[in-house]
Amino acid sequence: MFHKACGLVKDLKQRQHISSKIQDVKELLREIKDRSQGYGLRPLEQGASSITTASEAPVDPRLGSLFIDKEELVGIKTQSEEIIRKLVEGSPTRSVISLVGEGGIGKTTLAKKVYDDDVVKDYFESRAWITVSRPYNLKKVLKNLKRQICTSEGVMEETDMEVEQQIEDLRNRLQAKSYVVVFDDVWQEEFLGVIKYALPNNNKGSRIVITTRNVLVANSSPCDIVQLQTWSPALAWELFCKKAFHSEFQGRCPQDLEQLSLEIVKKCQGLPLVIATIAGLLSTKRKIESEWQRVLGDLNSKSELNSQLQTISEILSLSYYDLPSPLKSCFLYFGLFPEDFFILDERLYRLWIAEGFIDSRGDRTLEEVAEEYLNELIQRNLVAFESRFLVGNLCKVHDLMHDVILSRADDVCFFRAWDENKSRFKGTGRRLRISGNIENILKNVGDQTVRTIFFSDIDGQLTKSFVVSLFKKFKLLQVLDFERAPLDILPKEVGNLFQLKHLSLRSTNVQSLPKSIRNLHKLHSLDIRGTLIRELPMEINVL
Repeated sequence: MFHKACGLVKDLKQRQHISSKIQDVKELLREIKDRSQGYGLRPLEQGASSITTASEAPVDPRLGSLFIDKEELVGIKTQSEEIIRKLVEGSPTRSVISLVGEGGIGKTTLAKKVYDDDVVKDYFESRAWITVSRPYNLKKVLKNLKRQICTSEGVMEETDMEVEQQIEDLRNRLQAKSYVVVFDDVWQEEFLGVIKYALPNNNKGSRIVITTRNVLVANSSPCDIVQLQTWSPALAWELFCKKAFHSEFQGRCPQDLEQLSLEIVKKCQGLPLVIATIAGLLSTKRKIESEWQRVLGDLNSKSELNSQLQTISEILSLSYYDLPSPLKSCFLYFGLFPEDFFILDERLYRLWIAEGFIDSRGDRTLEEVAEEYLNELIQRNLVAFESRFLVGNLCKVHDLMHDVILSRADDVCFFRAWDENKSRFKGTGRRLRISGNIENILKNVGDQTVRTIFFSDIDGQLTKSFVVSLFKKFKLLQVLDFERAPLDILPKEVGNLFQLKHLSLRSTNVQSLPKSIRNLHKLHSLDIRGTLIRELPMEINVL
């Protein structure tokens, strides 16, 4: 009988191991599907035709940035004048100016204003505007560049020219000219190094301008970097009023709508694209409080019913789709934290390592590799970073980018969120964020595939009986984060979580660790800072 029981235990462990592997494969497949859709690939069942008709071609959501009325150009006069000065003054050698900033900050709008300025038109003999995007086709970029540069020469189409021939032809045509070329929306770091071969350094004061979200792209070649910042409340308000009330009230906000309008502008967090989009939406509404309140409600609930609000999400999502696969998982992890939540960088490192997102590289530690990942997210303008005295290095994502994360996380089944207070249990996945009332969660989360649990903004207390039941239900947990949760006791049953790699009790009221902690042989990190624990059990030396 004993041998039979042992066999059953072994069989159960094997099944649990197989189940875990299957979930790993499923998550990998979901990620591959998401990545392929991000690059515009279609599932096989939809057909493999490479022919796209004009009616099928999607409209680039950034198109509106190129065509903005003059009265809507607010707050960029000083910047545009400074960039124009850089273009027409200075060294006669060819130089590069990079406009860098997060999606929606106004890079394209600023570059277009400079490009269309009469001073620039008069100064340069040839001009070209190329929207690069991702992924780019070098032959098409060169062909488009040639078409614009040589319009006055009556250039014949030469569709069969190889890249080397195109580059040589462009160099010959530009050798004796002063030119300015704008490459809008550059993603690849190697782009500048390649395209420069077609643009000769002819000592004619020629200039190259690029716009990019990624500072690594700008740093890939010597250049003058202009880092665009979010707008001040005053500038944001000025743009909002001009756009929302352009045809009435003399471009001013009526007093009865002022408070609601200020709240709406605050939601836009200084991103001119978002301000202009929301204000443009409001310009079509009746100027009454109920209409304004409805839009504010949509913003608060992250409604995607309106196509204009959806456009914002599409634009911001481009930055996500451009991420390498490991960075996508790291970025989506910010969705496990509440909106506007600042996260310590070291906490992120421990969590990413426990989740298996970080691969070892040479002689560098996993923490050093994790730091590199975070730095790249910061350089791509996806994550904001600040240092606070006596606190540490803090990270957060923009509210609107947080919405994008939630949407993309749902697409790839990255995590699920429970909040009974909001009548919401949304998403699927191996990671679970628990908020609000916890009374019914164990009944509603039916499967046992959860590997990560976070607690935030919990109502009431995490009782011992609840935590024990949680441990029994989710035996394969790898990450368990109680930070700042209303927890007083860590039950001995925690010792049954044999797969646990990360356990955080930080800033809880836990007073002691159970002796069963010795069973957690896979535990990589244990955070007890800010707890009431004053003595560690001897058993912890086994780990």
